[in-house]
Amino acid sequence: MLSLEKVCLQRGARTVLQDLSGDFRTGSLTAVIGPNGAGKSTLLAALAGDLAPTSGRIARAPGLRMAYLPQVSTLDRHFPLQVHEVVALGLWPQLGPWRGVARAQRDQVHAALHEVGLGKLANHPLQTLSTGQFQRMLFARLILQDAQLLLLDEPFAAMDEPSTRDLLDLLKRWQDQGRTVVTVLHDLAQVREHFSHALLLAGHAVAWGPVAEVLQPAPLQRAGYLLAPPHTGSTRTGTAREGCA
Repeated sequence: MLSLEKVCLQRGARTVLQDLSGDFRTGSLTAVIGPNGAGKSTLLAALAGDLAPTSGRIARAPGLRMAYLPQVSTLDRHFPLQVHEVVALGLWPQLGPWRGVARAQRDQVHAALHEVGLGKLANHPLQTLSTGQFQRMLFARLILQDAQLLLLDEPFAAMDEPSTRDLLDLLKRWQDQGRTVVTVLHDLAQVREHFSHALLLAGHAVAWGPVAEVLQPAPLQRAGYLLAPPHTGSTRTGTAREGCA
């Protein structure tokens, strides 16, 4: 579905990731993990097509339908929209700029809201939602995008445990439907319990494969997980990186 060949990514003059090669297999749940500054969000932006590789190649299956949920939503929480209107934006590829939402599509919106536990909040304004409810709403919008590949950057940050649990269950249902999910995460316990594959980054791919193989002490230590001072909360290794070839 998606493959990388010697990909190098930069932000300005800074090399963030280099020499990254591998495949995201169809129907896999892959957690992208690594210390702060390891290149996780940069990689997702590149996979989504928002950032071009400095060198190397990202190959996508022809006609691949993708959906991308960045770490920080650009949606104004105080914009005068109701929940169902935001979720309906997931139908944009079908509707285009001029067509209205038909009855069948309104039913799709409400079905997606019920699936994420927000059926009773369809007509609520955005500013009334909690952080967990807001993220559930964005997941409902993802449902309507009907994507084959879903790219999620820290989707459970600052969420309560019930919301996190429900959305992790949704990821598993997507996998059962044959969809491919790539998710940036920090919680290694979540990775162990819910994901089939992991990509461990530290400016390059330290390890990439089944979770049981990646989350071993040796690769985690090489990535810097076991080296950070515990009082700082940081896992940055500080390793110098060469520029892209």
